[in-house]
Amino acid sequence: MLMEVPNRPDLQATRVLSLDVSGRILDWISWQDAVCLYVREAVAWTLGDPCLTVHGGINRLHGVQSLLHLHPIVASTGHCRDHAVDPAPALTNTALFARDRHLCLYCGDHFTRAELTRDHVLPLSRQGKDEWENVVSACVACNLKKSNRTPQQANMPLLAVPYRPSWVEHLILSNRNILADQMEFLVSHLPRSRRGSMAELNAA
Repeated sequence: MLMEVPNRPDLQATRVLSLDVSGRILDWISWQDAVCLYVREAVAWTLGDPCLTVHGGINRLHGVQSLLHLHPIVASTGHCRDHAVDPAPALTNTALFARDRHLCLYCGDHFTRAELTRDHVLPLSRQGKDEWENVVSACVACNLKKSNRTPQQANMPLLAVPYRPSWVEHLILSNRNILADQMEFLVSHLPRSRRGSMAELNAA
């Protein structure tokens, strides 16, 4: 199938939210991977208004070009195991800084990614672990000032408690081009206490 899409950066950056047939949220996939699901007739159902039109080949008999309308949320025909657990989001600096909204959780100022560091609340030298619940975003100055101490010892109280994002929160944090239908669907799967902050974060 010859594929042609409009040469627009916003459409090229569009990613499709992949679900299994029961509605379990899987991951982001590229529009090319989504096309493969449609072509293989592996799409069980979709949600949202079409977000991308792919132009295919021209039918030799009828002279009509095929069109494929991709939806922002696509459920494939496969099933996850009933007892499958949501994967734990990988701890990377990009994901960490996104979780903390690119703020230093000691001084509260906003910084670019290049100006932030990963700080271990309980230092590694004191048997602290490199895990979500023990790391925060910190500017270079605050990280140096805190040094090899706990926030209490350095008299630098944290502005928020570090936490491990859920898989849904991770999907929101990892995509800066989430479409409205996708965001509404993802936010509906979050605890009410976190819905507003996640929606605001993606809109910022």
